[in-house]
Amino acid sequence: MKRALELIMSLIVTAATYALMHVVLFMDLFNLQKKLPVYVPTAISVIVGFIFYFIFSSPLSELLMKRISQTEDRLSKMNLKELALSVIGCFVGLVLANLIGLAFNGFGALGTFIVVLLNVIFGILGIRVARRKKDDVNVRSLKEVLMTTPPSTTEDSIYGRPKILDTSVIIDGRILDLLQTGFIEGKIIIPDFVLEELRHIADSADSLKRQRGRRGLDILNEIQKQLAVPVEIKEFATAQPMEVDSMLLKMADSMDAFVVTNDFNLNKVAEFQGVRVLNINELANAIKPVVLPGEEMKVTIIKAGREAGQGVAYLNDGTMIVVEGGSKHIGETKTVIVTSVLQTAAGRMIFTKMIAAA
Repeated sequence: MKRALELIMSLIVTAATYALMHVVLFMDLFNLQKKLPVYVPTAISVIVGFIFYFIFSSPLSELLMKRISQTEDRLSKMNLKELALSVIGCFVGLVLANLIGLAFNGFGALGTFIVVLLNVIFGILGIRVARRKKDDVNVRSLKEVLMTTPPSTTEDSIYGRPKILDTSVIIDGRILDLLQTGFIEGKIIIPDFVLEELRHIADSADSLKRQRGRRGLDILNEIQKQLAVPVEIKEFATAQPMEVDSMLLKMADSMDAFVVTNDFNLNKVAEFQGVRVLNINELANAIKPVVLPGEEMKVTIIKAGREAGQGVAYLNDGTMIVVEGGSKHIGETKTVIVTSVLQTAAGRMIFTKMIAAA
């Protein structure tokens, strides 16, 4: 590769020297056209090419290959959105440069040089502007603008989008049961920075945090064994350091994916930024059995309530039941009647009163 690059550069220098010699002879500035033999421009061009090849080609080719390698590394680190916008920005810059360059078509060699210079400047400028404005472009909005299929088709295909798991939902563990049921479709994405956060939690000096982190890693191992759901560990990096939640939302936006979480604050921030979220807690509340006022149920009162005379019981799904007058019957199973149901951000609370014995 290096040797081929050296030969190509030397041939370019030889050709450029030959063209320059012809320009000098054509303009006849030094009255050399009649004095020099015809073969002199060719001989001088070949000599200059050999000198360049043996002296300058090796260091210049090494420098060029180093620059190419750096450019390749930068391009490989770009996500698909950033790379596409950079290409579009470069294309727009080149179009503008050539439109402006039409005014210099009649200026000969000087006009050609100006056009080439405009292409280089506007091409680089287009790439730099596109990369700086990449965060202002919403992939989902652009997709909706360019989408030609009917809205119903888009709505049907939305369930196949990737699902990105955050740290809290992995540690919680219910996502494993949900995946086993087959209700979630699409690829499951585990970001590398979420894995790193889990590893830090698992190595914590606090025994409770350490236990939660190890539970999260065990859940991930079980998720990877699910044959029905494809799982991918994906690397993602940003130009500036960010918190895990911010990186999670930016990754979801760039991939047009859902974030699966049970973090209330992350849910609100995601809604504000227009990122789709699947909240496990909201799902759990939605599928709890509906209880209507006037229904009877049997509950075991396990502790006293906050207010005087109240007792507290729980359903199998964790729903809290407040029993009026139940504080005197702790540890007993009683038949109660539902008086009202209160839905809160933390879950559902059922208020009941005991049925008087006949």
